[in-house]
Amino acid sequence: MKRIVVFSLVVFIILAIVWCIVEWPVIGLSIAVGSVFMIGIYDLLQKKHTILRNFPVLGHIRFLSEMIAPELHQYFVESDTDGKPIDRNHRSYVYQRAKKENETHPFGTELNVESDDYKWMSHSIYPAPKLNEAPRVIIGGKACKQPYSASLFNISAMSFGALGKNAVKALNIGAREGGFYHNTGEGGISDYHLQGGDVVYQLGTGYFGSRNEDGTFSSKKFKVQAGKSEVKMIEIKISQGAKPGHGGVLPAAKNNQEIANIRGVKPNTTVLSPPGHSAFSNPTELMQFISDLRDLSGGKPIGFKLCVGNKTEFIEICEAMKKTGVKPDFITVDGAEGGTGAAPIDFSNYVGMPWESALLFVVDTLRDFGFKEEIKVITATKIITSFDIFKALCLGADLCNSARGMMLALGCIQALKCNTNNCPAGVATNKKYLMNGLVVSEKWKRVKNYHEEILNDFLELMAASGCSETSQLSREFIYRKEKAISWESYQ
Repeated sequence: MKRIVVFSLVVFIILAIVWCIVEWPVIGLSIAVGSVFMIGIYDLLQKKHTILRNFPVLGHIRFLSEMIAPELHQYFVESDTDGKPIDRNHRSYVYQRAKKENETHPFGTELNVESDDYKWMSHSIYPAPKLNEAPRVIIGGKACKQPYSASLFNISAMSFGALGKNAVKALNIGAREGGFYHNTGEGGISDYHLQGGDVVYQLGTGYFGSRNEDGTFSSKKFKVQAGKSEVKMIEIKISQGAKPGHGGVLPAAKNNQEIANIRGVKPNTTVLSPPGHSAFSNPTELMQFISDLRDLSGGKPIGFKLCVGNKTEFIEICEAMKKTGVKPDFITVDGAEGGTGAAPIDFSNYVGMPWESALLFVVDTLRDFGFKEEIKVITATKIITSFDIFKALCLGADLCNSARGMMLALGCIQALKCNTNNCPAGVATNKKYLMNGLVVSEKWKRVKNYHEEILNDFLELMAASGCSETSQLSREFIYRKEKAISWESYQ
């Protein structure tokens, strides 16, 4: 916001000087020359910016251009297919379905179908009848007393604090009206999560909402949180794709008194979740923690989320399942491409296994141990379109979560200011004047619409593949470029 005010003020002053020159040439030119001279003297004397000392006055053009560079690039430079992390075509896909507007695309694909990263699905010349509604997935193994019937597409983990209260309320009401679940993120359960929608309570390394004063896990507080009727499942967050091995980050600018009370921390401080859990330190202890949470929650489904790094560690977890007889009810697989509101850039860019490789590895490992039927696999990285859901299910996932897709449905414009508390769309901010722009009564409908339309698109793709049940989907339907010379299926 500060840079917008500064830029606007500079532009206003320049226009005012130009107007003075037109109306009163002598006075106006005197003001202009005097202003340039004073700025030049200041630039030569200041010691912070080399560019301004070497190029007085002219150097300011660089800084003014830098202020609006992201907007200029997004709106006028980038093409429909090269925007990062989500390109314009995919953003438009979400906006159109959230508003139930034009859902067709003219003139053919804009993608380079010969590129090495292009994926496509095979179709049948004998398409199956389209299902009237998307099937649901029952989550809950043999030890689960309260299995949950989940939608194929749900809201991924986003904490209150990372998102503003209006955004959280709109997401939860959308989940309530659309019949899908809303993952709280690791920031604990707020009143805004309790608008009637099904909730997955995520328990991160900070144990927010279920922590003692020293930051360790409190079974007493957890029992209260997990006992809420809205809470349908509990997810232990071991790691997430955007910052595996680092822990969550809540900037001080976002940590107000309300958020601090919910999390059990001091307000106006940067909150860093520990990189790892204090409640367990090895696979056997993780299984015991899962068993304890299942008992404390009254038998609700318990699972964990991770970004795969060391393959051996996941294999050891499966070996602990076999040894102890304790199994999670679900595993959420995140990838290195995962999103976040705030993370060190090296963790986002270079740490963790990419999504497809991670999903394939986890699914295959569970199958090798004979656990895949009982343990449901959820995946949660850049699921934006119906093809993303189709591909994920073909690769072995049972259902999908989306964070950034749901944010776009709320009105996110990918301004990339999630970590500054200055989100112009009122989504990732708790500043009142920005949040007020996000009207809950309007935005929850868009969340519901997006969920409804993306599953409708998915059912059309499934019918085109010739499949009438999700159990018929397999890797042989998805193709990728193999060694840049031929198409090979994942089979």
